[in-house]
Amino acid sequence: MRLSQPLEKFVDECPIPEILKPKVKNHKGDYYEVTMEEMTQKLHRDLNPTRLWGYNGMYPGPTIEAEKDNLTLVKWINKLPDKHLLPVDKTIHGAMNHPEVRTVVHLHGGASPAPSDGYPEAWFTRDFKEVGPYFKRKIYQYPNLQRSAALWYHDHAMGITRLNVYAGLCGFYIIRDSHERSLNLPKGDYEIPLMIQDKSFNEDGSLYYPKQPANPSSTTPDPSITPFFCGDTILVNGKVWPYLEVEPRKYRFRLLNASNTRTFELKLDAGQSMYQIGTDGGFLQRPVKIDKLTLAPAERADVIIDFSQYEHQHLTLKNDSGCGGPVNPDTDANVMQFKVTRPLSAKDKSKIPSNLESSSTQAMPFVRSIRTLKLGQRSDEYGRPMLLLDNHQWEDPVTEKPQLGDTEIWSIVNPMGVTHSIHLHLVQFKILDRRPFDADIFNQTGRIVYTGSSVAPELNERGFKDTARAPAGQVTRIMVHFTPFTGRYVWHCHILEHEDYDMMRPYLVVKRRE
Repeated sequence: MRLSQPLEKFVDECPIPEILKPKVKNHKGDYYEVTMEEMTQKLHRDLNPTRLWGYNGMYPGPTIEAEKDNLTLVKWINKLPDKHLLPVDKTIHGAMNHPEVRTVVHLHGGASPAPSDGYPEAWFTRDFKEVGPYFKRKIYQYPNLQRSAALWYHDHAMGITRLNVYAGLCGFYIIRDSHERSLNLPKGDYEIPLMIQDKSFNEDGSLYYPKQPANPSSTTPDPSITPFFCGDTILVNGKVWPYLEVEPRKYRFRLLNASNTRTFELKLDAGQSMYQIGTDGGFLQRPVKIDKLTLAPAERADVIIDFSQYEHQHLTLKNDSGCGGPVNPDTDANVMQFKVTRPLSAKDKSKIPSNLESSSTQAMPFVRSIRTLKLGQRSDEYGRPMLLLDNHQWEDPVTEKPQLGDTEIWSIVNPMGVTHSIHLHLVQFKILDRRPFDADIFNQTGRIVYTGSSVAPELNERGFKDTARAPAGQVTRIMVHFTPFTGRYVWHCHILEHEDYDMMRPYLVVKRRE
């Protein structure tokens, strides 16, 4: 039975995920072993312990910190049970005729060699008893050949990503470098990763996830994938509506939306501004003062909040974006609370720099080709919506084959009624612009008739990204530099219910043809 009343807010302290120590550290790199396990964890004071899946038995998983250009090696070990704790639809691609519980870890935002990228069909079962067709290795190699940034790792198994991530398989991965250390930003106890997710619960404390869409037909399979999922409870770092005690000084927060479907619009109830200093792929060129922050699924933001003028006050982080309707003041309108009740331990000497990156580090190479890729849908044999990229299903032959080192512009055409969160593996890209067009004419004739001028991305979107919002009725153009590896990767919508069916496609980075 579903939980009937919202849980009390701001009664549990916000945990901070522990930083994982390597099992071996030498000139070859840092070696870790991380085990996926079933466990129970108390997510709220008044909720019974919840059965979850976690990395090293915790949700979120431990944070891995890496140094730029220093190799990280991770052996991801599946010790999960054979039966899933959530309803598995075995009629969709990747879940048919395969073990019910499978895992493969994707380092989201990482420039990883293809065998270590977490390809959806490179899955493996408990103790590697069964493996998918693209399984290559047990120990993943992350060379960290990129600027400092907050990435995250999560499960990516074909056809059940939405379930595995919702069950708890996600954690932070942060890359450091000397440039970051030179900026005198808040650090140590004053730099905190915050993973935001929505979930729903049953009265006994167990996770609720729907077995079927809201309005199933007589032919709808049971269980069946649902086209989206919005939980009625917001968690931060694995606690329901927590509070965080802070000092009256500047803090740096690494924000991540790890929800299946929900987009957040975050603001502080005191009307206080935040300073965004970074996006998915690292620093912006300059800090951007913002009053509201939009984060679609998988997007990250590096922000600084200055609490120095709010001593002895409580500030609530609010959400202005509903999920299929307006926000509810009793549920999804709230995220967490900051209590400025800790005494100042020492003078705050950290800074918000006026410049974060030089213009040269933000530049992109010459564009060699342009692709137009449309988002769409069709119905499957049961009448369910099947969302597609450029009218192709997962199993269709690869159609995008950029050459290593090339820069391309991808024009993503969205004639649908909802915003999609588009993610490309391997690369970081730049958003060029968005432009409205007549979706009805496009759906009838395939012609793009623009209805307005191009609009540049917001100032706080102008850094490097690996996930971009493609709004309804707009063409979103991104500039992508395909480097540093060749191989088979994927691009997909990061609304996980869409990704699982069937809004994901492989792409192939090939060697340059001279």
